[in-house]
Amino acid sequence: MERFAELLDDLYFTNSNLAKETILSNYLRSTPDPDRGWALAAIAGTLTFDLFKRNVIKSLMMARMDPFLFDMSRHYVGEMSETVALAWPKSEDPVRLNRLPQLHEVIEEFQSRDKAGIQAYLITLLDNMSPSQRWALLKLGTRGLRIGMSARSVKQTLAKMREVDVDVVEAAWHGLAPPYLDLFAWVDGTADLPDMSDVVTFSPVMLAHPIDVEKDLTRISADTHQVEWKWDGIRVQIAANGKAGEARDVKIFSRKGEDISGSFPDLIAAIDFNGVIDGELLVRPDGELGSFNDLQQRLNKKKPSKALLSKLPAHVIAYDVLEWGPDSLRQLPLRERREKLEEALNERDGQRFSISETLPYQTTDDLLALREQAANTGGLIEGLMIKDVSSVYASGRPKHAWYKWKRDPFLLDAVLMYARRGTGKRSSFYSDYTFGLWSDDDTLLPIGKAYFGFTDEELKKIDNWVRANKLQRFGPVQEVEKALVFEVAFDAAQVSTRHKSGYALRFPRIHRIRWDKPADEADRIETLAKLVGT
Repeated sequence: MERFAELLDDLYFTNSNLAKETILSNYLRSTPDPDRGWALAAIAGTLTFDLFKRNVIKSLMMARMDPFLFDMSRHYVGEMSETVALAWPKSEDPVRLNRLPQLHEVIEEFQSRDKAGIQAYLITLLDNMSPSQRWALLKLGTRGLRIGMSARSVKQTLAKMREVDVDVVEAAWHGLAPPYLDLFAWVDGTADLPDMSDVVTFSPVMLAHPIDVEKDLTRISADTHQVEWKWDGIRVQIAANGKAGEARDVKIFSRKGEDISGSFPDLIAAIDFNGVIDGELLVRPDGELGSFNDLQQRLNKKKPSKALLSKLPAHVIAYDVLEWGPDSLRQLPLRERREKLEEALNERDGQRFSISETLPYQTTDDLLALREQAANTGGLIEGLMIKDVSSVYASGRPKHAWYKWKRDPFLLDAVLMYARRGTGKRSSFYSDYTFGLWSDDDTLLPIGKAYFGFTDEELKKIDNWVRANKLQRFGPVQEVEKALVFEVAFDAAQVSTRHKSGYALRFPRIHRIRWDKPADEADRIETLAKLVGT
């Protein structure tokens, strides 16, 4: 556990990605199994269990420190684990350990204990640890680790250790599980990389670059690029393997490789092919494609009810095929993969699958008109996808292969109602904002929250304004005078019974601070209603 804490400390205070990879590589080469595998999983975000819950940590601190003082400290520090690590008091009668257990011993011990045993063991560890070690334990135990190193960077580290391309690691990664004994046997050169040919695993997806209108439009023509709608659903990869009459392995992955199959049993039941399809997941309320707000009702439901499955059936708009049958199609040009996709899904269930439409165009003006058309769909379509028809399917963002051209965001002038202190580097500033629009009876109704879209200099000015215009305080939330107007940008708005205003914004952010605009001239709820079409 000591070495793991030192590793996290080194990674956290190192800015260079290359230096982080070197630090991790040195740790993995010098640390035995299974500790290095559990450390790798913690950093890459592949742990699937909590060792203990956040409320356990909080309750232990509340018994050892004045609750008001703890809350004030947490608001100042900006993060609970760091606050507890620094403020954990010295015990009058601690259980002393001869040595801190190793990382795998900590994990095994927590997993073998009941609720009371977990709490007792956690207290013992915290009593025997330094602040940096406590922080590492608390972050590990709640899967809250954020040290500025992505899963992709972890895979690149492993690839460099074995002197292979990162795609070799990617191909096996999602079929392996912590503590990665087989993977490290391969890294050490004592075994072959595990064969994943018969295992349904996730393939890292191909991504698009935001278009640079001035530079990139000159590269695009109807002869070299196809254009599709950019739907506002979630990116998914459907992977299926197995023979008819036998148990088949069928999975639905999110764009990050998370297995979300359990949330969509209706879609799983309709998959009767062997292959890998790339597409966009939406739902079809009343037989028509629904909004992202509709889709959200299905997300993260581990066991959706029959009523929900009937009300919001899942649907995939497919736009690429990576494998079909025994064949990998990734190295074929997009125009050929498109033909294969049409052949593959031509006779599939149209209620569950459709193929992304290719949009006819000839000129740049045609593209502008299509983008404008996307803006008039109430947020169902985010913009355009523009793809080089000669491009192969490669993970990451290959240069000049795919572009995304999102429509301009919707804009509203809203009034700041509440401000909350931020976390981490922003813990000393009011940086999280709730804003609202005027209702028919001239009261403000909250429509959303945002905590980005402004510069550091603007943050300081807003923070000063909040402190000078305080009203009531509700814990960490400060109500303010209804006098400051934000121009708020958002991608879509939906009717929502869960919000007092009756609406929910999609991806709201601060577009501009209207220091010049009187609050009574901000927009009204009916303006938002017109955007939604109600």
